[in-house]
Amino acid sequence: MENHTQEDLKAHLLETNEQFRTLAEQHAQLKRQIEAIESKPYVTGADELEEQRLKKFKLRVKDQMNEIMTQSRLHASVS
Repeated sequence: MENHTQEDLKAHLLETNEQFRTLAEQHAQLKRQIEAIESKPYVTGADELEEQRLKKFKLRVKDQMNEIMTQSRLHASVS
């Protein structure tokens, strides 16, 4: 895996790592929820709060995915 691109690594992890796959699905779902709020013709204060909460959660999920990718790269370089 040492010479593979980040997209190759993501594809590999989606196929082989259940935790990464679950996080990727969660990330996509959060993105859809955020887009649904942003596409409303009128956004309430409650919508704005929910959007911010979802964005923070989405960022935490992304950070977890990046950590798995980093660990995978480190493991591949040691192997």
